Amino acid sequence: MKFRQTETVPIAAAKAGFGTATGYRIEKDARLPSTRKLPRGRRRPDPLADVWEAEIVPMLKAAPGLRPVAVFEEMLRRHPELGLGIRRTLERRIRAWQALHGAEQEVIFRQIHEPGRLGLSDFTDMADLGITIAGVVLDHRLYHFRLAYSGFEHGHVILGGESFVALAEGLQNALWAVGGAPHEHRSDSLSAAFRNLDRDAREDLTRRYDALCAHYGMTPSRNNPGVAHENGAIEGLHGHLKRAIEDTLLLRGTRAFDDLAAYRRFIDEIVGRRNARLAKRIDIERAALQALPPRRTTDHEETIVSVTSAGGFTLRKVFYTVPSRLIGHRLRVRLYDDRLELFIGGTPLMTLARGRAQAKGQRGHVVDYRHVIHSLRRKPMALLNLVYRDQLFPRRAYARTFDALLAQGAERAACRTMVELLALAHDRACEAELAQMLDAGLADGRLPDMAAIRARFAPDPSQVPTVRVDLAPLSAYDELGTVRTATAYPGATA
Repeated sequence: MKFRQTETVPIAAAKAGFGTATGYRIEKDARLPSTRKLPRGRRRPDPLADVWEAEIVPMLKAAPGLRPVAVFEEMLRRHPELGLGIRRTLERRIRAWQALHGAEQEVIFRQIHEPGRLGLSDFTDMADLGITIAGVVLDHRLYHFRLAYSGFEHGHVILGGESFVALAEGLQNALWAVGGAPHEHRSDSLSAAFRNLDRDAREDLTRRYDALCAHYGMTPSRNNPGVAHENGAIEGLHGHLKRAIEDTLLLRGTRAFDDLAAYRRFIDEIVGRRNARLAKRIDIERAALQALPPRRTTDHEETIVSVTSAGGFTLRKVFYTVPSRLIGHRLRVRLYDDRLELFIGGTPLMTLARGRAQAKGQRGHVVDYRHVIHSLRRKPMALLNLVYRDQLFPRRAYARTFDALLAQGAERAACRTMVELLALAHDRACEAELAQMLDAGLADGRLPDMAAIRARFAPDPSQVPTVRVDLAPLSAYDELGTVRTATAYPGATA
């Protein structure tokens, strides 16, 4: 067009590098080809022409959250002649209508995170991983902590539900692991913990949470219940961490662990590898964290229980056995997520594994046969209809043996034999070895032979050493009390 200002059409076209015909075409219409293109018209009749304005649009206005697939199914019900082929057309039309006339959506505002300012806590369900501990499926959650700036993470396996005890233990483990405390801590309001509490209990839980944050100099904050994106700096990381655990389990080749401690070490190793990739950012944020207090604060609940004549106590719908010498005493119990620590006065007694009530609200039982075996010896028939009989047997082999004995029809003999087996396991400390022997006998169709079992686990007289004691003569003791004067050597002076 610059050449055309001073030259004729053929000369301007030649100088521009295209033909004369093209030059005359541009001279006639200077618009670009893309602007001269007409929009493509519909190639077939609109299948929604009769129902769009009359039925679909009123439906979308009345129920803005209605899914396109629901509209599609409703249209097929009303007008079967439309056919299945309209689904994609309908979805595109609804999406375009919503862009022009739909309701306003909530906007997510991305935040700038400063080093050392914000730490976040949340819980995520891990039951879908199918983890087993000693052959038993582990129903558990994972407490997840994260620093917003550096991405430092900490995970702690939780056996119960969301609770203050689980939060306090997991949060303090995380803070001591990173070596400092952020200025603000945000949680998801512990919705599961609050759900079934009355007003006083909720206020008490709030006070304990505020006291926990105050001990570490953190400002407590909570996101609104049900608004996950307010805790988005950790909510989105749940999926990444769980996928990393799933990948490692697949590489490991098994989801079975010998004990809970081994599984917790497995989780710590995965989280540690993820933190190692962020070492530089973590070092930057660690310098901005607050110093930790001299010691941890309370991460448990305390209560007082009375040991009843049943040989135990009930706490949170779970019955726990203790040594019968404690019957009638009041015990102080520290309740953790995975254990109970028992005290009489200020003296530590023992630690028990924490039990959980059953899903339907039925009472649970945590039973140690060693606590009651001395009484069962005197009352073996009590085993027949014992409330916690299934939990009394320390291993599956003992329960199978008792079922086999009952199948013979002699209940009294079955109870007596079973009590003798438990007493033998206790007295000779051979619980595991005896269980293997019982399993082998049941596999061969044999019931336990008590005489053979006693002989098997009795001390071998041939291996008992003979101890010979030689007594010193009594005159030797007289020699001990006698003072003798040494003979002077030649040349000595008195």
